[in-house]
Amino acid sequence: MKGTFRSLNSFNYRVWAGGALVSNVGTWMQRTAQDWIVLTQLTRNNATAVGVVMALQFGPQLLLLPLTGFAADHLDRRKLLLATQAAMGALAFGLGILTVAGFVRLWHVYAFAFLLGCVTAFDSPARHTFVAELVGEADLANAVALNSTSFNAARSARIRSTSAPSSGRSTARGRPRTRSRTWPRPRTSPRDRSTIPT
Repeated sequence: MKGTFRSLNSFNYRVWAGGALVSNVGTWMQRTAQDWIVLTQLTRNNATAVGVVMALQFGPQLLLLPLTGFAADHLDRRKLLLATQAAMGALAFGLGILTVAGFVRLWHVYAFAFLLGCVTAFDSPARHTFVAELVGEADLANAVALNSTSFNAARSARIRSTSAPSSGRSTARGRPRTRSRTWPRPRTSPRDRSTIPT
């Protein structure tokens, strides 16, 4: 076990690993919440709208790859990560305020998803390469492995922590969305039918 977590012997890496885990959990929860609110609150189970949100979240990471790689190689990674993490927190706070206040609209989610995708595009390469500055060469492989484990653990945590209510759902504009339910009629035997008054 000591060899598995030997990178945590470094104080700087321990601080980094703890902060990265919290940040990853929050980011994945925000992405899941965006998809859910579009599917159930802002549209009538419109899968196309959810697909647009997901494309806006993950598309910038592919389109901006040359710029984000250049930034991770030539800029101060620590300052770059401070800027991206602050921006991600501000985006989550802004969308949360709009949602709680009841003012959120579909185009708001589109805009926040696109901005989150752009910020994440610059954050990801800088975060992965910054690990090399926190540990020595002997512990680098272990640190990268723990970093990947933290990222995947955050994905698992957001799946368990974001649960959808099964009843009592209401739209963002305050109108409750009800679903009619047809209960099966009880079966009666021929003897019971003969006793039923007509």
